[in-house]
Amino acid sequence: MIIIKAEGIELEKEKPNTSEDFFNRSTVIYTDNGKEKELNVLYVRFFDEKSSEISPFAENPIMTIDQKEVSFKDIVALVCLLQNPGNKEKKRIYINELKELETIFRKVDIEKVKKIMTELITQGKSRL
Repeated sequence: MIIIKAEGIELEKEKPNTSEDFFNRSTVIYTDNGKEKELNVLYVRFFDEKSSEISPFAENPIMTIDQKEVSFKDIVALVCLLQNPGNKEKKRIYINELKELETIFRKVDIEKVKKIMTELITQGKSRL
């Protein structure tokens, strides 16, 4: 598997009666067996404020690589993919419970995440 991109965005309202501005979307794009795939994780934006409590990352942004800040929302989909290989079969995941996100980050390999993000920023891809 080759990771091509991992990034997160804060959603904004497209219409006045929608709630997008309460959510973040984290995306990881990767190739698996020669096919390009994308996993999007939509989660409550408030969870970013709890990232130091539910993950091993003490600060947000979690790291800076070549003067580019990597924030919690940039790695959520990547961690979902790494922690559960079954997520390769999914296109979207919705997380609305803090406990669920905490479970995903419970046994995350910090060094692996840092290595992947460093390679993405410096080389444009990361091979797993």
